[in-house]
Amino acid sequence: MSCPEHFRISGDSVRSGFIPVSVAGSSAASPRETEFALRLGGLLARAGFSIVCGGGGGVMEAVCRGALEAGGTTIGILPGSDPAEANRFVQIAIPTGMGSARNRIVALAGTALVAVGGRYGTLSEVAFALDAGRPVCAFGSWASVPGVTEAGTPEEAVQFVTRGSGGRPC
Repeated sequence: MSCPEHFRISGDSVRSGFIPVSVAGSSAASPRETEFALRLGGLLARAGFSIVCGGGGGVMEAVCRGALEAGGTTIGILPGSDPAEANRFVQIAIPTGMGSARNRIVALAGTALVAVGGRYGTLSEVAFALDAGRPVCAFGSWASVPGVTEAGTPEEAVQFVTRGSGGRPC
């Protein structure tokens, strides 16, 4: 599988880590999901990817923290209108005022989507990503959805994302 044409990025963009990967998950994450997301963020950043998420707490905060600590870039697509609603590890806060409708933006903004736990909001992001032809993997939930690949470790998730983009960031 290769990246969608509108995600083909070359030159300095690849080297500077602006290849987006969407990460979806609950704001009320379990300790296991939080640890997974923290490690995932760091690994994705070191692999040259930036993080796009909903900008809240739980999984979203952990993945942003991991990415930021590894020198990556974090983007939060917020449900409300106030950029101050973003977690403290979001570098670029994009307030939408759209509530949960912003889940479609989160899902489509990345070259792939990694779901970490979550409930129905995460499931909606998984569905939007699959419908748009994005590669999707999941840890802790939604792996039984047709088209979703299970990722048992953060390393497996990063390998999945990298394979989905032809072996490197697009």
